[in-house]
Amino acid sequence: MSPALSQDSPAVHLPQLYPLLYEPLVRRALEEDLGRAGDLTSDAILPAHQMAEAQVVARAAGRVAGLLVALSAFRLLDPTIEIESSVSDGEDVEAGTVLATVRGPARSILSAERTALNLLGRLCGIATATRDMQRLVEPHGAHIVCTRKTTPGLRALEKYAVRCGGGHNHRFGLDDAVLIKDNHIALAGGIRPAVERARSHVGHLVKIEVEVDSLDQLREALDLGADVVLLDNMSLGVLREAVALAKGRAITEASGGINPKTAGAIAATGVDLLSMGWLTHSAPSLDVALNVG
Repeated sequence: MSPALSQDSPAVHLPQLYPLLYEPLVRRALEEDLGRAGDLTSDAILPAHQMAEAQVVARAAGRVAGLLVALSAFRLLDPTIEIESSVSDGEDVEAGTVLATVRGPARSILSAERTALNLLGRLCGIATATRDMQRLVEPHGAHIVCTRKTTPGLRALEKYAVRCGGGHNHRFGLDDAVLIKDNHIALAGGIRPAVERARSHVGHLVKIEVEVDSLDQLREALDLGADVVLLDNMSLGVLREAVALAKGRAITEASGGINPKTAGAIAATGVDLLSMGWLTHSAPSLDVALNVG
């Protein structure tokens, strides 16, 4: 935790992101907002010496994520700002909950306000959506995972928000696992050559996942020793058969148009994972605000 943040804040429920990972992103967001001339409105209206206290408030109920990331916008713009967080990432809050208190030069607080709230609302929205989806599939022993369908430049933050919501992360990028998709299979000339080439190319610690859309493809992938099989856009009946075929041989991951209306039934087929791009490309932001008091 930065020295500028309160040491009395409650312990978080999961490991925090390193500032090294998010501070450059926050700096760029501040630069985007301040442009070439800074905050014309605040600089014109507020005296440089005027101090203020403001509260960051959740206007809607949800799951907190990225609070320290968002609050860093104030500190990066003005190191003299004092910040006291009241909740931790991973906590559920009700509408009206004070998430943090910010004290310092009024100009700096208002100039960093939008950057902080944009980040916080986005990450809390992803965490809240993930929490709700995970609750739907938990009775069936399944887990929700995100995808690479993230906002360019914000992947580390959005995947962190998924973890805050109780979900799990799929690949962070193209370099941490092999996922052989339908286009790879088509261009390679089939599942076998694709898997064999991948296995000869990567190290022994790299997992190989194969996307299949039929039971015949699934059998071939299993016979080739795939670690994970991505069961793409299968009907519930076919999905149940696929899970039975793969049991004990590979991890099963359902994918394709999964949403809150379909997740429960898909999880009931027995799949291990449900991957959802919706979490990071379509989850609504949580409504958060900064109130000067």
